Amino acid sequence: MTQYKRIGIDTSKTVFTLHGIDHSEQPTARKNLSRAQLIPFFRKLPPTEIVMEACGAAYHWARQLIALGHDVRLIPPQYVKPFLKRGKNDRNDAAAICEAGGRPEMRFVPVKSIERQAQGMVLKVRQTLIDQRTALANTLRGHAAEFGVIAGKGVGRIVALLAALEREPAIPPVAKEMFVVLGQEVAHLDTRIDQLDARLAAAHKANEDSRRLATMPGIGPVIALTLATEIDPGAFRSGRHLAAWIGLTPKEHSTGGKPRLGGISRAGNERLRALLVSGATSVINATIRFGDQRTTEWLRALLRRKPRKVAAVALANKMARIAWAMMVRGESYRRPAAVGAAAA
Repeated sequence: MTQYKRIGIDTSKTVFTLHGIDHSEQPTARKNLSRAQLIPFFRKLPPTEIVMEACGAAYHWARQLIALGHDVRLIPPQYVKPFLKRGKNDRNDAAAICEAGGRPEMRFVPVKSIERQAQGMVLKVRQTLIDQRTALANTLRGHAAEFGVIAGKGVGRIVALLAALEREPAIPPVAKEMFVVLGQEVAHLDTRIDQLDARLAAAHKANEDSRRLATMPGIGPVIALTLATEIDPGAFRSGRHLAAWIGLTPKEHSTGGKPRLGGISRAGNERLRALLVSGATSVINATIRFGDQRTTEWLRALLRRKPRKVAAVALANKMARIAWAMMVRGESYRRPAAVGAAAA
C-alpha cells in the first residue's frame, strides 16, 4: 500500500477530493471519494498526517480520523488561499491545502471535542433567537409607525406598543390581527431565550474557568462562558496571539522599514470580538457616567487621549490578554490598585 507523508482533503457534502504526497514531496494520489468511502479508505492507512480547511463539518471528520489514529490538522481558509494555483477547482484546492499544511510556520486550528462543540451550539442558538426577536420587534415597530403609532427601541417596550395599537380605533382589524401575530412570536422567543439563559447560567456555574473569568470587570456569564468554550489557551503562545486571533490588533501595511498600522483586522471569532468590545464599552460607560473608582489610571489616561470607541477596542484587547493569562495560570482576576478621586 502507498505510504503517504501528508494528505490534503477538500471537503464538501458528498464528494471529498484527496491530494496525497510521498516523503519526497511528490504527488502520489489525486482522487475523489464519496461520503461513504472516506472512512473505509483511511481505515486501511497507517497513521498519516491529514490536513483540511477549518469549518463546521471539518471538526466532525477530524474527530473521526483522529479516532483511527491519524494526525489531523485544520488550517484557516485564508491561510490556504495564497497556495492556490491558477484555476480554482476541487483538485487544485486539495493540492493547496496539502501544500499549506507542510509550511513550517503554518498556524492550525485546534480540533474541538464534541462536548465543547455542543456547549458552543447553545451560545450560538441563543444569539440566533435574539437576532430573530430583534428582527420581529423592528418589523412590529415599523408597521406601527405606518399607522402613526411609535415607540422607543428595546424589547421591553413591545408590550406597551401592542397595547397602544389595540386601543387605536383608526387601525383596521386585519392590521390589528397581524400585530397580535407579531407580538405572539416575540413572546414565544422571549420564553425560549429565557430557557436558554437558565441553561447557560447553570453551565457557567459548573465551569471553573468561566467562573474565574467572570471576576474581571466587563465580563459577565455569557462572555465568560464563550471564552471558556471557544478558546483553547494552550493553542496560543501568549495573550497577544489570542488578541490577534480574535481580530483586536491593527492591520499592518508596513514597507521600507516604515510601520503603517490601520484599523483592527477583524479576524477570528467575530461573535467573541463583539462580546469583548461590548463588555469593554460597559466598563467605559460606568467610568464616564458614574465615576467608577475601580477603573485603572491606564484607562482614564486613554479616555483623555482617544475617542470612546477606540478606547473600547483597546480595552477589549487588554481584556483578551488578561483572560488568556487567567485561563493558563488558573487564577482569578487580580484587581489593580484603585485610582483615587484626586487622581481622577
